[in-house]
Amino acid sequence: MLRTHTCGELNKKDVGKVVELAGWVHHRRDHGGIIFIDLRDRWGLTQLTFDPRFNKTSHKLADDLRGEWVIKVKGKVVARPQEMVNSKLKTGEIEVEAQELEILSKSLTPPFEIDEEKAKEAKENLRLKFRFLDLRRSKLQKILIKKDKIIQYVRGYFHKEGFIEIQTPILANSSPEGARDYLVPSRLYPGKFYALPQAPQQFKQLLMIAGLDRYFQIAPCFRDEDPRADRHPGDFYQIDMEMSFVSEEDVWQMVEPLMVDLTEKFSFKKIVRKPFPRLTYKEAMDKYGSDKPDLRYALEITPLTALVKNCGFAVFAEAIKNKGVVHALKVDGGAKFSRKEIDELTEVARSKEAPGLAYIIRGDKGELKSPILKFLGEELTKK
Repeated sequence: MLRTHTCGELNKKDVGKVVELAGWVHHRRDHGGIIFIDLRDRWGLTQLTFDPRFNKTSHKLADDLRGEWVIKVKGKVVARPQEMVNSKLKTGEIEVEAQELEILSKSLTPPFEIDEEKAKEAKENLRLKFRFLDLRRSKLQKILIKKDKIIQYVRGYFHKEGFIEIQTPILANSSPEGARDYLVPSRLYPGKFYALPQAPQQFKQLLMIAGLDRYFQIAPCFRDEDPRADRHPGDFYQIDMEMSFVSEEDVWQMVEPLMVDLTEKFSFKKIVRKPFPRLTYKEAMDKYGSDKPDLRYALEITPLTALVKNCGFAVFAEAIKNKGVVHALKVDGGAKFSRKEIDELTEVARSKEAPGLAYIIRGDKGELKSPILKFLGEELTKK
């Protein structure tokens, strides 16, 4: 091993130890003859000091160091002076007095700064061109590390529940799915093509018929579709599973605890309600007008069709006559909407193929204001 420790693990308990570290030069500072180097690996940063009083050879070599050079250092762990402690770093209470320095690899000047803040100034096309450099950034490495931990947890969860992890084929025959297939030319059969699977759907059904009973996979899926905000345009990975001899409720009871655990252990988001509220498709559409409603906002649709079908308002009567419906939303604070804002909402409704948008404003004292009140009548408005 070229190192005894990583750059993110040393602390006050290690003061006095002679250690060997290896990594990339993150920052270099020269303060009156003493050279400070922040050494980086995926575990973190450790500050190195090169003082000519301790070792002139190493100090001379350190004078040539530049960003992203790969080095190996041997030195003694010492406590930082109190005024120099960096509370933002796990290793912020110590530094390593370098005694030996070996340059493992020199680097050309990178096309952009690896430093997290300065890297944001680089254009995305440039960062993608030099992706191996971009992946040195702490933010991206943390994403990959978190993904690894999530996959470990998922595997442990399913194995504990008696599932078998099976890797299904990548090259297969084309089958009807929700998107276009990616096709791969066949060498053995000219003019014919394999398809990359959009999902392991058919394979996992075959596994159930074969009697494997409980299957899961961190499955790659390939779909020739436009990119989405949460999905690469060509491929993505999904947690795929299948169970035999179960009811719908059994599947919910298996999946929901996993989703709760992944959210609470690997994100900063809070789950508002446990167990998850369940809505049928019809209930979701009737109450919220969407099959994926955001339940944080109490904007339930109130059906008014039966109430207004015999009122004198021609717009409502015509809609109901043509088998349409009249629905209402109670918007708390909506009385503050200006006429311009109401007109803009009306245009949104029309863009969604609604005939229009009527409104009734209820004031602080309960008074009603609306151009349609005269059509509804006093008895109906009291309801």
